[in-house]
Amino acid sequence: MDFWIYPIAIIGGFLAGFINTLAGNGSAITLTILMEFMGLPPNIANASNRVGIFAQSIVSTSVFQKHGKINWRTSLPFIITVFLGAMVGLYLALTVDNAGFKQVYGFLMILLLFVILFKPSRWINPPEGERKLPLIFLLIGFFLLGIYGGFIQMGMGIIFLAFSVLVGKFDMLSANAMKIICVGSYTGVVLLIFALNGWVNWWAGGLIAVGQIIGAMISSRFASNHPKANIVAHRLLIVVVVFAIVKYYFL
Repeated sequence: MDFWIYPIAIIGGFLAGFINTLAGNGSAITLTILMEFMGLPPNIANASNRVGIFAQSIVSTSVFQKHGKINWRTSLPFIITVFLGAMVGLYLALTVDNAGFKQVYGFLMILLLFVILFKPSRWINPPEGERKLPLIFLLIGFFLLGIYGGFIQMGMGIIFLAFSVLVGKFDMLSANAMKIICVGSYTGVVLLIFALNGWVNWWAGGLIAVGQIIGAMISSRFASNHPKANIVAHRLLIVVVVFAIVKYYFL
């Protein structure tokens, strides 16, 4: 690789790690770098991209844990449920062509943009003590989220946040922490499968992972300590969804 690609990979990884921790869809940046700048074919780029996702998940989880922002007692049933759903989704991804299913992604992003813009207070200052759905319905919802994440993955972080905040009634910080753990847990399995098939370019994925680790560390510390973190996360979520819509339909 040419020398100038190195700073692009690290800076792009940094932005992706920061965005993924507070919102989602940072892979739009890293996949572009892996394919357009590093010249990897799509399947190798997709596999190598998981190196950084897994690394940033470990870092963000450790920071959230250090600052006491993860309620394991509350979150663990949902984390396990998402993981199990993701294993079903992963099996489908390995056996069924999901190209047609990805066509719904653009529609989902438009729908989510309206949801995010309507009554921002639901995201920034969720009402305390509001009744949640019965546990069984929440578990079913998170299981379906897991299937989506394992099968398609595109926009998983954004969809996870929307469901967790608006349906599960978690605050943005707790939802983000839970999202990071869920995505990291099944990404580890996906990465292992890709590696066993020889699809992972560890050098390219590792280079971007350096930036993602730094971005995730800064972002998770900001989310844990800054009093206006929810506001920043909500605004960043709007930007990410608008970008996803523009990229899907026009680029």
